[in-house]
Amino acid sequence: MSHTTPHVARRQFLRDCGYGVGKIALASLLANEARAADAPPKADPFAPKPPHSPAKAKAVIHLFMAGAPSQLDLFDHKPELTRLEGKPIPPEVIKGQRYAFIRPDAAVLGPRFKFAKHGKCGAELSEMLPHLAKVVDDVTFLKAVLTDQFNHAPAQIFFNTGFGQPGRPSIGSWVTYGLGCETKDLPAFVVMSTGAGISGGSANWSSGFLPTVYTGVRFRNQGDPILNVSSPPGFDAETEKDTLGLVTEMNKSRLGVVGDPEIATRTAAYEMAGRLQTAAPELTDLKKEPKETLELYGCDPAKPSFARACLLARRMVQLGVRFVNIYHEGWDAHSDVSGNLKNNCGATDKASAALVADLKRLGMLDSTLVVWGGEFGRTPMVESNALLGRSLGRDHHPQAFTIWMAGGGTKPGVSLGATDDLGFHPAEGGVHIHDVQATILHCLGLDHEKLTYRYAGRDFRLTDVFGKVIKGALA
Repeated sequence: MSHTTPHVARRQFLRDCGYGVGKIALASLLANEARAADAPPKADPFAPKPPHSPAKAKAVIHLFMAGAPSQLDLFDHKPELTRLEGKPIPPEVIKGQRYAFIRPDAAVLGPRFKFAKHGKCGAELSEMLPHLAKVVDDVTFLKAVLTDQFNHAPAQIFFNTGFGQPGRPSIGSWVTYGLGCETKDLPAFVVMSTGAGISGGSANWSSGFLPTVYTGVRFRNQGDPILNVSSPPGFDAETEKDTLGLVTEMNKSRLGVVGDPEIATRTAAYEMAGRLQTAAPELTDLKKEPKETLELYGCDPAKPSFARACLLARRMVQLGVRFVNIYHEGWDAHSDVSGNLKNNCGATDKASAALVADLKRLGMLDSTLVVWGGEFGRTPMVESNALLGRSLGRDHHPQAFTIWMAGGGTKPGVSLGATDDLGFHPAEGGVHIHDVQATILHCLGLDHEKLTYRYAGRDFRLTDVFGKVIKGALA
């Protein structure tokens, strides 16, 4: 009578069948290698892609005024605030609004500077913007923009990603994902900053759940434009070439086995780093720029500044970079709004206007969209706090503020929307941040409802389920 064992221990099975399991594993590895060898090469994530519709703009330069400029002292003249200065805002206007630091019944603060009309379009600007006044006929003003957030970090992230918390792709990431890039020697999406820190941090230029290859590349203001782009002493070009070649082959081999897209991102980063060793120093060497161009921007090539960043942005767009973010921080005027604006307008007004004029002079304005603005506006009421040493400032105001655009298919010399007599709420033509995002994409030929990415079981987009193109802003 034969004897059978009804249960076999796992260790016994592995011991007795080890050779078979090894053959199974080997067969699996060989099959993976065969599939990798037979698979078509990975598509270049930055290969130029056709837009959804004919595009006016090929590139975007976004001048982000982090901290929120006061629209009431720069763009939105309200004589009624002068008349009511020192008195509380009427209760029916406030209606339970939340503020970061002040009480809703704080006293009114009138505009700190004189206003005048400029250009053929008659745009009314503060005396703090004398250079922008010279190019107003090329600019589209959005005078009644609304946002959902009233604190800096979430509002900055909301403007740049369409969501108030980190984790979503930024506008630049969506654009490069949707259109690719026209240069292989520079990043498709570049980020620069001037001033103090950025409240929203790197979430503002993150690729979120898109492949990380679409994340914005941060350029520094001095030294190597990108950390470690220069080879260390004693590391010659031949050794570097051999090292990078070996690393690339190892990454490609591993990618074929596991298929992890992050390996492809790493490989692309190494290859870009190699090209940047030549391209980046040439890009950031402004000494060859004509003297009149440097004077136009107010740029000293040897000193980091907003002007230098604007000139670099123009050069990048010329070379095929798709999206450039310049963050100028420091507009958060909780105290001395007058002094804050004098400093920041002194640092940015000339270069912002020069960028528009220079692009137009070079025949590039029609194909380059310039966007200027902060994350929200400032209150009509004054902020004063003796304990914090604050006086004659303005608090955060998400209900209505001003953004301007130029070029890239926008309509020049127009002002769209208006606020009430106190500059508190939109009175006509109010637009939401999602509308601004949809319009930026539209100028690039991208439909904000069709530019989607499948993640976590549903299709996401920059504007979520909101947004409409601002038709009046289009040429």
